[in-house]
Amino acid sequence: MSADLPVVLSPGGGAVRIPIRVVPRASRTTVGGVRDGRLLVRVTAPPVDRAANDAAVSALAGALDVPPRSVSIVSGATARNKTVEVRGLTAVDVAARIRPLCEAAP
Repeated sequence: MSADLPVVLSPGGGAVRIPIRVVPRASRTTVGGVRDGRLLVRVTAPPVDRAANDAAVSALAGALDVPPRSVSIVSGATARNKTVEVRGLTAVDVAARIRPLCEAAP
């Protein structure tokens, strides 16, 4: 997408895919920072019964200012490294909204 964005966005099919890394059982839920080209999503939920996935989707939706139904996990449901798909925003919109998150201190 953008050369200065440390996360590679994949637009297509009316959605934008974002690589994320979920850190379960964090002390607080936050979205920010980048590790290995993936946006970090820290959640307090444990990785049990989809709790961490649901919390990650909710946190990311809040950070991007979209409804949670607009964010879905498309790969990596049982792994820490996941790919999420965001519907309702263009790649330019997503890039603008995650740029400050990528620059946030981990």
